[in-house]
Amino acid sequence: MLRLLFGPSICRFAATVLLSASCAPGLLAQAPSSAPAPVTAAEAIDRIVKATGATLPANTVDSVKAGDPATVVTGIATTFTPTMEVLRKAVAAGDNLIVSHEPTFYNHLDQTTLFAADPVYQEKIAYIEAHHLVIWRFHDTWHMRRPDGIAEGFVAQLGWERFESAEPDAKKGFFFTLPPTTVLELSKELKRKLHARVIRIVGDPTLKVTKVAYAPGAAGEATQVKALERDDIEVLLVGEIPEWETILYARDAAQQGRRKALILLGHVTSEEPGMENCAKWLRPMFPGMRIDFIPAGEPYWTAELPEGRK
Repeated sequence: MLRLLFGPSICRFAATVLLSASCAPGLLAQAPSSAPAPVTAAEAIDRIVKATGATLPANTVDSVKAGDPATVVTGIATTFTPTMEVLRKAVAAGDNLIVSHEPTFYNHLDQTTLFAADPVYQEKIAYIEAHHLVIWRFHDTWHMRRPDGIAEGFVAQLGWERFESAEPDAKKGFFFTLPPTTVLELSKELKRKLHARVIRIVGDPTLKVTKVAYAPGAAGEATQVKALERDDIEVLLVGEIPEWETILYARDAAQQGRRKALILLGHVTSEEPGMENCAKWLRPMFPGMRIDFIPAGEPYWTAELPEGRK
C-alpha cells in the first residue's frame, strides 16, 4: 500500500527466537520472562506510535480495525496481514493484540460496505469478536520511522547491510551496491533468502549488475519508474504493480538494450521481514509481555510447485 518510496510517509531481521511449546506451528515467539504490567490495547498502541518518533498523518490508516481498544493486552502478535490462519495462531498463543502492516478487510481503508452480507467477512469478524481480539494497523508510522521499519527488516533478512549505499536517513535501506552478479543469480538469491515460491523477472537474465533499488509493497508506477530512470539503478525490486504499468516500461527498456531489469517479489514477500523486525523492536518496549511474529506467508503457488512445498 506504499504511495511513495522516497518521501516521509513511505511504506532487522528478528534475533534468534524461541519456539514456545504453546505456540501453534509456524509461530515465532519469545515467551515472557515475568508478569508484565497491565496495559490496554489503546495504551500499547500509543506507546508504539510514540516510539517511532513519527506523527500520525491526518489521513492515516494506522487505526484500530476491529475490537475494543480498552481490552487488556495478554500478548502481542505482529504480522503482515491478519489472515484467518494468523488469527487462529494468535488465539492459540494467547495473543489478543494483533499488529498488522496491511488491511484486515480486503482493501486499503478497510471499508466493509461491500462485505456487509458476505459470509467470508461475517465469519472473520465473528471470530475476532468471539475471541476478544483487537486488530490495529501499523503501516504509515512504521514506514515513517527512521530507519524505515520494513526496509530495516528486509535488509537484515538478506544480509545486505554492508552493501547499503550512502544515503540520507529517509532513503536508508532502499539502495545497494552489490558485488557483480547477474539478474538471474540475484533472483535466485532473493528467492532463497526470502523463502519465496514465486518471483517474477522482467529483463535479460544474463545482464551483469551491481546497482539495486528496493521499492516494497505497492509503491506505485510513478515511484517505480522514477527509480528505473536513474542511471545508478540497474535492477528494481518491487512488491507488486498492475501488469500494464511498470512491467511494460521495464520490458521496453530491456528491449531497447538499456541496462534495466525488474524483479517482482510479491507484496507479502517484499514486506514480511519488516514485521518480524517489528516483533524484535517491540520486545524491549513491553518487558515481560509475550511478543510473537506470525507470518501470513506467501499466498501464491504454481502448477510446478503446489502450495505448502518449497
